[in-house]
Amino acid sequence: MSETDAHSATEDPGARWLERLEPLLLVAVGGFAGAILRHAVAAAFPGGFPWGTLAVNVAGSFALGALLYEAELSGRLSAETRLVLGTGFLSSFTTYSTFAVQTAALSPTLAVANVGANYALGFVAVLAGRAAVGEVTG
Repeated sequence: MSETDAHSATEDPGARWLERLEPLLLVAVGGFAGAILRHAVAAAFPGGFPWGTLAVNVAGSFALGALLYEAELSGRLSAETRLVLGTGFLSSFTTYSTFAVQTAALSPTLAVANVGANYALGFVAVLAGRAAVGEVTG
């Protein structure tokens, strides 16, 4: 029996359960914070055109572009950091479902403008986030 097999055989099942639970808790904590911030931003832009949703989608795209590029470029971001910030916080901060529902409620002209703005600005924001990391890290 190898050392790894011996360790696995004597490992506490509770410790394995906690080890599996940790990523879920990291995503949950990040997700909670992202959703709260998204709600606060949306509340700052009441009525009419969904400016709050556009703002969080563009800001989140910038941040996710920067985060993923930094992780790829430097390797300094741990898996836990990527889970909390990327999968948790930024995934709940940005919102596709709210964007879709709000767009469906707009007039056809505003709906087209909203779709174009979210996709075009979101894509540009990802590129800008990557560029910002490149400038900072050299």
